[in-house]
Amino acid sequence: MKIESAGTSAAGGGHAATYDRIGVGYREVRRPDPRLAALIAEALGDARTVVNVGAGAGSYEPQDREVTAVDPSRVMLDQHPGTRKVRAGADQLPFADGAFDAAMAVMTVHHWPDPARGLAELRRVSRRQAVFTWDPEHVTELWLFEEYLPEVGAREHATFTPLSVVTGALDAHTVLPFPVPHDFTDGFRAAFWRRPESYLDPVVRAAGSTFASLPASVVEPAIARLREDLRSGAWQRRHAALLERESVDYGYRLVLAGA
Repeated sequence: MKIESAGTSAAGGGHAATYDRIGVGYREVRRPDPRLAALIAEALGDARTVVNVGAGAGSYEPQDREVTAVDPSRVMLDQHPGTRKVRAGADQLPFADGAFDAAMAVMTVHHWPDPARGLAELRRVSRRQAVFTWDPEHVTELWLFEEYLPEVGAREHATFTPLSVVTGALDAHTVLPFPVPHDFTDGFRAAFWRRPESYLDPVVRAAGSTFASLPASVVEPAIARLREDLRSGAWQRRHAALLERESVDYGYRLVLAGA
């Protein structure tokens, strides 16, 4: 299927460059979790036409709607199974006002150089919006960043779009928390909070922007410390209570706006 191109604007360039680099093999690790998929599908309500902005490989797109995927990265769109694909940045969506019943965006707003403008574009082209994001002001932090890679935690707290900006730009009416289940299938950021050995796998680490933000000289020694702590049992002793949890609220939120 041919990918339509609206040109890759400056606002989409950073996202495109990141995912052109890490996107190969993305679908192997980033498998949509049915629980989050159900939550997003419910949020889309009766919408028949949906635009998925920052669509990547198409995770969480409802199968019973007409979905148009938008992403600035050709590598990601090449992995997308859909038939309606447009290469463009979020800041300049090549669609008419009100072209879609709903717009969705999943873990992508923080990649947009101008999030407020991109969110305004979601509102312009759709009557309903559903945005899944992470709140950098949430107090519970993943142990990986507290104990092994504080550099990643600091960077993400600085670069993720504050939840207040997302809700304000969308004029949101609902914010739903999404505690991450221990067996969550989508390998983003906090997915493996109860499966620490997963972070030892370079394929897992390569499938997201979290680790791509730092050089190997920082990441590899931290992973070596984690490997040793798992071997010795030190990690298990520190996190015995965590190993009994079914889910943890790490600050992931589904923001809903429009009618």
